[in-house]
Amino acid sequence: MSNPNHYPNKKISEINPENDFKVRVMGFLVDKKGDTLVIDDGSGKIQIFVDKPDIISEKLELNQLIRVFGSIVPIDEGFEIKADIIHKMSNFDINLYKKTEELYNRVGV
Repeated sequence: MSNPNHYPNKKISEINPENDFKVRVMGFLVDKKGDTLVIDDGSGKIQIFVDKPDIISEKLELNQLIRVFGSIVPIDEGFEIKADIIHKMSNFDINLYKKTEELYNRVGV
């Protein structure tokens, strides 16, 4: 069992609500309404529930890259994430990140 205080990095398509309790996902904000955000990481979309607006330090805009640390919450249609922390990823080079991730996966790190 993983450390319950750790947020492992996951692609949305890799999240298993039966095994994953907390996760860290990164994607582009594609929708926001009230206390609900939707992000897309290229492998899928997920709904993010924000019950404490103060966890968002800056205004979020559509098509902006964000990283969410949160807890998996099962719902009737699958699951969503209850956000604990949301980071704006301004100045983050997503292409360099993907290349680095690909190299790590290739060598098994």
